[in-house]
Formats: sequence, C-alpha cells, structure tokens
Amino acid sequence: MKKLLSLLLVLALFALGSCQSDTLDNKNESSSDFTNLNTLVVYYSATNNTERVATYISEYLNIATFELEPLIPYSIEDLNYSNQDSRVVKEHNDPNRHTELVSIEISNFENYDYIFLGFPVWWQEPSWVINDFISNNSFTDKTIIPFATSASSGYNDSILEELAKNEGRWIDGKRFSSSVTRNDVISWIDNLNLNSLQ
Repeated sequence: MKKLLSLLLVLALFALGSCQSDTLDNKNESSSDFTNLNTLVVYYSATNNTERVATYISEYLNIATFELEPLIPYSIEDLNYSNQDSRVVKEHNDPNRHTELVSIEISNFENYDYIFLGFPVWWQEPSWVINDFISNNSFTDKTIIPFATSASSGYNDSILEELAKNEGRWIDGKRFSSSVTRNDVISWIDNLNLNSLQ
C-alpha cells in the first residue's frame, strides 16, 4: 500500500510539473504581440546595417525574414557615392533606373497581414532596389511598417505608398543610424503599440 501511495505521489508531482512547464511555455510564446500573427520582415541591405535591424526585429518578434537580392549584387565600389562613375551614382542620375531582383515573389505572400519593410536610404529616398518588390505585389489588406538605415538622411514614406498604388495601411517609418543597437530597435517596436495595429 505504501508503494502504491508513493507511486501516486510521484505521478501527481510529475503531472503538476508538466502543467507548470506548459504554462511557462505558453507565456513565452505570447510575450510578443506578433508571435502568432502572419507577419514577415522583408528587407534589402547594401552594407549589412539594414540586415542587422531586420534580424533584431525577427528575433524579438519570432518572425521570418525575406531578403531582397539584386540580380547583379552591389560591390563596395558600386556603392561609392563620392565617385561620379560608380554604379549607384549613375543609377541615381538615370530617371529610368531599374534594379532587377533575384525574386520578387514570396511564397504565400497573400497570407501575410503585417510586413516590416526595410531598406537603406539613398539620396534621401528609399533605395530603388526595393521598387520592383513593392510595385509588383499587392498590399491590399496588409499593414506595412517601414524601417530604414542611413548615416544621417531621412526619407519620405509617400514614395513607398505611391509605388504600392496606395494599397495597404502604411505606418510612419523609422530611420535608424548605422550604429543602431538591438535595444534601439526593441524600444521602437515596443513604442509602436502593436496591439493597436491588430
């Protein structure tokens, strides 16, 4: 009889421990607003600064990322703004500029409700590398949260909305410096009041 009672006590303690563990796991899963929502980080990064911010967002909110990649990647020389013969300067001066991407299609893109969209700022505007992605996808019924990186220049969100044919709900974007930290990004996300966007 004592053995049976001991066994029942051990089983009861094990079951209680399992319940507590499940509760903690569920608490962790719901600790960020977007964990269980259809949310994606889409970004283009020229010098890894935007990628760093995208990674901070992805890790903090536990969501996937999709990197936009130019078919012909930009080299360090291509990005030399002080050289009038560099690729980026020539493209900036060309009204018909166009950067083809490896892919503009994201699997099940129509199922995502929230898109964090990241890019570097070039000449006080979003890098044109992201143009094809925006103009060739439908943002209807989506909420788009832009973020950018630059040494000092800001940019105008309206360019993005026009490319998207004014589809979707565009939240005011955030520019981060090249020295942005993880805490900077987390503070921004927390201050977005994501619950109000749901």
